[in-house]
Amino acid sequence: MPQPSREIGGRPVVVTGAASGIGRGLAQRLSKSGSPVAIADIDRSA
Repeated sequence: MPQPSREIGGRPVVVTGAASGIGRGLAQRLSKSGSPVAIADIDRSA
């Protein structure tokens, strides 16, 4: 059985908790790598 690819760049992703901290950093990094990113957070002000 082939091993699944660990490469995420270019694949669509959803990041929750993306208003700050690790979630925000992850969303930014994935976006820079070419992935379309959908973000969500309960903190509307951020």
